[in-house]
Amino acid sequence: MAMNDACFQGDIPAAYDRYLVPILFDSYAADLARRLASLHPHRILEVAAGSGALTRAISSALPHAEIIATDLNQAMLDVAAVKHLGGHVVWRQADASALPFPEQIFDAVTSQFGVMFFPDKERAYREILRVLKPKGTFLFNTWDTVENNAFAKAVVAATDALFPDDPLPFFRRTPHGYFDAEAIRSELERAGFQSVTFAKVEKISRAPSARDVATAFCKGSPLRMEIEAREPKFDVLARVTAALEQTFGKGPIEGQMSALVFTAEAPRQA
Repeated sequence: MAMNDACFQGDIPAAYDRYLVPILFDSYAADLARRLASLHPHRILEVAAGSGALTRAISSALPHAEIIATDLNQAMLDVAAVKHLGGHVVWRQADASALPFPEQIFDAVTSQFGVMFFPDKERAYREILRVLKPKGTFLFNTWDTVENNAFAKAVVAATDALFPDDPLPFFRRTPHGYFDAEAIRSELERAGFQSVTFAKVEKISRAPSARDVATAFCKGSPLRMEIEAREPKFDVLARVTAALEQTFGKGPIEGQMSALVFTAEAPRQA
């Protein structure tokens, strides 16, 4: 993973929350929150919380739980805090690979589409295990391949055509670069987790227009930095929009999404 893949700064967080969250993340946040609520945790840590899509869903599903929501990027947490004023959420900047919490204090740790951004995943998993109570649960999701996610596939195809000699690798490298379920299971087990299970969850993504999808990907993610680094002499957003309109049409559009949901358990205390 490139160092700037986890950098959501400037006006990227606002665009991320305005466009990417409703198009891609809200429906999966509801899914994770439902799964988490079935565990009845009292104290929850969220890592890589972003602008708080999952945090808001958890807060609604578990109104009496204590939630600590963390992210590497303070700018993302600032957006999240403005949108969610509930009293039982604490926002805190933190690196998942070096969590600033004592051992064994959380009933559950959760993350929505965040683990792909961990530079050293096993180290982060060991940290998450460290702060979990015995028999506590780590619940998270990760995107399936680009090919199994219609909007991502179309945006990648469009940008590949725009930059044939210097393609933009962000989406294949990071958001859609961590989809080997058995390899992920092995990493979790090497970190010390047990009873690791996973399931593929497919949903339909909907957007008001192709331009909204193009804006979400090109302005609300680190793909923006890859585009700007190439100093294009043309309007990338307009061209990606046109390509999406050719694929999905004008007006409201929809496409298939696919993700993997993992559940892992901390060992019983010896």
